[in-house]
Amino acid sequence: MDLNLFNHKDAEEKELLKEVLKESLETEEDLMRTYLITAERIYEDEELKERLENFAEGNAKRTKQLIDEINEIEE
Repeated sequence: MDLNLFNHKDAEEKELLKEVLKESLETEEDLMRTYLITAERIYEDEELKERLENFAEGNAKRTKQLIDEINEIEE
């Protein structure tokens, strides 16, 4: 049995997973920025502004989780 074949396959799978996580990270960061910018432009509707800020906070948490996962894969 060639163990190098398994290690290579695992390395490929890790790299694919890392790419998916990085793409997800970019999406979360873009959404977070969009929500924050939009919230800053809202003056008449405090409730909507707060909801958008809450969405951005959710994105920030997911961003942190994605960064942690990416770092764990790279170890």
